[in-house]
Amino acid sequence: MAVNLSTPKNLLPVPGVRLAAASSGIKGERDDLALVVFDPSAVVAGVYTQSAFAAPPVWVAKEREQIARGWLANSGNANAATGEPGRKDAIDLCQRAAAVLELESNSLQPFSTGVIGERLPMDKLLAAIPRLANSLDPDNWLEFASAIMTTDTVAKAVSKQVTIDGEAITVTGVAKGSGMIKPNMATMLGYIACNATVSGEVLRQLVVEVADASFNRITVDGDTSTNDCFMLCASGASAMSPIVSAEDPRALHLKHTLASVAKTLAQSIVRDGEGATKFVTVTVSGGASRAECLEVGYTVAESPLVKTALFAGDANWGRFCMAIGRAQIDGLDAAGVSLWLDEVEVAHQGLMSASYSEEAGAAVLAKEEFEVRIDLGRGACTETIWTTDLSYEYVRINAEYRS
Repeated sequence: MAVNLSTPKNLLPVPGVRLAAASSGIKGERDDLALVVFDPSAVVAGVYTQSAFAAPPVWVAKEREQIARGWLANSGNANAATGEPGRKDAIDLCQRAAAVLELESNSLQPFSTGVIGERLPMDKLLAAIPRLANSLDPDNWLEFASAIMTTDTVAKAVSKQVTIDGEAITVTGVAKGSGMIKPNMATMLGYIACNATVSGEVLRQLVVEVADASFNRITVDGDTSTNDCFMLCASGASAMSPIVSAEDPRALHLKHTLASVAKTLAQSIVRDGEGATKFVTVTVSGGASRAECLEVGYTVAESPLVKTALFAGDANWGRFCMAIGRAQIDGLDAAGVSLWLDEVEVAHQGLMSASYSEEAGAAVLAKEEFEVRIDLGRGACTETIWTTDLSYEYVRINAEYRS
């Protein structure tokens, strides 16, 4: 059961962008094939998994970024660890869709998610392409979000609007992800589109900065997917003058809205983490650098002992001490470290706080959402990440994933 997450509502169409979803039969009658097509004025930028086992569709998507006219994604099969045959499958699928759409043969970027190590069922997917192409519509964001789900229990999508140069700029995004979540440069699969007019150079800078503030700040289980991709599209379907510099105040205004959408999507992935019963914010302050704040934050957030304590509501604050202490931080002095659960001070300068009681700690851990706050007492840097607990259900889901 997702933590305080419901089916998205009030999704807004993005001028210059059309979407579709269809079922090829990989997941029974559920939609498993999704398509986005942009106007010719669009520019695209992405960030991609850093895994050495990056899936063949990721290779192809990276090659086609600067000429992309659309995204073609399938769920139920990751087309990963399939080598050159998998690459050919991804290209053939995109070529078939491009031909039906009367686009250049190399104009679609492929994306896949699902079981690793199996070839795509090409006959099924190719047969579904005409139905997919014929159902393109600007209002199909929820259908797209649903079609890319795997172990997700809720579709993830959100829209926001901002006014730039007197023009209404719509930003709508979707994402999928529930397990195998600790993105490295991207998320499981995430797509955001807007109708702003932005140069490719600026968009490539924006996608990195937006990912860093959102999808690169989440963890469910500490595992990075072979298929992670996060894509941005600026369709250019507006009357605003182009943003050609990242220093343009309009670029900062747009980045704020893009980051807000991305952060909501990233947090939705955590809220729908496999087996999650808690949504936990981990904030580390007082660090000498951003890197050491993140090191401590992720060490705490990914510790199986911490996560099982969170699930049980067990106010065993020694587990936090253990995780903080084993983080790879040179010269960390435990006497400078303080810890809070929400507003309950648990430890002060390395010792149990005089005001702390286990009842107060347990009351915080009983909530569905709370914050673990750590002050390292050695600098001015602060970083925040979002994570989950670790429940029996997580083990069941992954033990039965291919059943």
